[in-house]
Amino acid sequence: MSIKSAIKSVVTLGQGVTQGLPEASADRDPIELFGEWFEQAKESGILLPESASLATANRDGVPSSRMVLLKSFSADGFVFFTNYGSRKAREMDENPNASLLLHWVVLERQVRVEGSVERIGAEASEAYFRTRTRGSQIGAWASRQSEELEARAVLKGKAKEMEERFKGQEVPFPPFWGGYRLIPERIEFWQGRLNRLHDRLLFTRAEGAGGAAAAWAVRRLYP
Repeated sequence: MSIKSAIKSVVTLGQGVTQGLPEASADRDPIELFGEWFEQAKESGILLPESASLATANRDGVPSSRMVLLKSFSADGFVFFTNYGSRKAREMDENPNASLLLHWVVLERQVRVEGSVERIGAEASEAYFRTRTRGSQIGAWASRQSEELEARAVLKGKAKEMEERFKGQEVPFPPFWGGYRLIPERIEFWQGRLNRLHDRLLFTRAEGAGGAAAAWAVRRLYP
């Protein structure tokens, strides 16, 4: 982190710790608030502010979690990408309930997003795939994500094989890879405060509401 970024982080942290979250207001849009926090996290110079812990569970309710990269968000939901054969994808297909946690430790902030998940369309997935580096595109073809790997040399060999296979051409979009959208039902904002008297605001989607016209109920929680 540069000196300039460090100063920004300290300033943002100081504002959050001293001022805290706004009073709970029924007309506050949690997606807009998330956008404000996300921009502040990026401006602070935090490494990979889009990193999020994705928690899923299988059909028996056994949980697991791992880090993913949040690639976009809107009133429609929070989008990330994976191999459809991965453990997380299998669990989301079995049990379409999941949560994302973003933790910006230097800012003493975290956001929890809970709701249902769905696959996004192939066209949108391919559009994102085209923004990845060629190496990452090759890697998507080479990896049989979450399956047992005999040795790293095998993975490197598969990557070389894919490089030769697609040499001199655009890497095709893999049909076994794509995006998921988490449609939020609950979004909780946590801001660290002095003496551990932290701020917590919980937004809950009104029953039957969805999309850009979603209505949210908001309340403040004890830390």
